[in-house]
Amino acid sequence: MRKIPMRKCVVTQERYPKKELIRVVRTPEQEVVVDTTGKRNGHGAYLKLNKQTVILAQKNHALDRALECEIPASIYEQLMELCSE
Repeated sequence: MRKIPMRKCVVTQERYPKKELIRVVRTPEQEVVVDTTGKRNGHGAYLKLNKQTVILAQKNHALDRALECEIPASIYEQLMELCSE
């Protein structure tokens, strides 16, 4: 049996299988991007992909603390679009 990779959501602090989370990355060029592949180079933070979690992340600045930089509003908009799919 294969081991399922687990990651922790930076907002809820709960562990989930990696496929249930979305990764937000601070690249070496200090650019913040949403990583849908989960393999992009840089410092990453995982987030449970539902609207309440994204709203809470924006409200309490969990991604800002995890990535040690300011997260642009466009990233939160992009995450909300992914939630609605």
